[in-house]
Amino acid sequence: MFESIKNLLGFETAKQAPLDTKGAVILDVRSKNEYAGGHIKGSINIPLDQLSNHLDKLKDKSKPIITCCASGVRSASALRILKANGYTNVHNGGGWTSLKNKIK
Repeated sequence: MFESIKNLLGFETAKQAPLDTKGAVILDVRSKNEYAGGHIKGSINIPLDQLSNHLDKLKDKSKPIITCCASGVRSASALRILKANGYTNVHNGGGWTSLKNKIK
């Protein structure tokens, strides 16, 4: 049941293959101030509350996008927004510091 809830919320499960970040857009949906305090090199910052109005910055709807935030909650919301708008290759990377350690 817990896995079903995680899937519903957009969280990746342990059963899924590791994310391939090569060629992917790392989308950090934290606030501008949070992002300025530290982020993954090469990531783009579009705060979650502004994402729907800035989808034009993510032109290729089939390109891999990995969302991240502070804990994984906002990135899960971003994943749902992107999928609802036709983006087909979106993954929740969770917290940015954890994701950063996975993509060295």
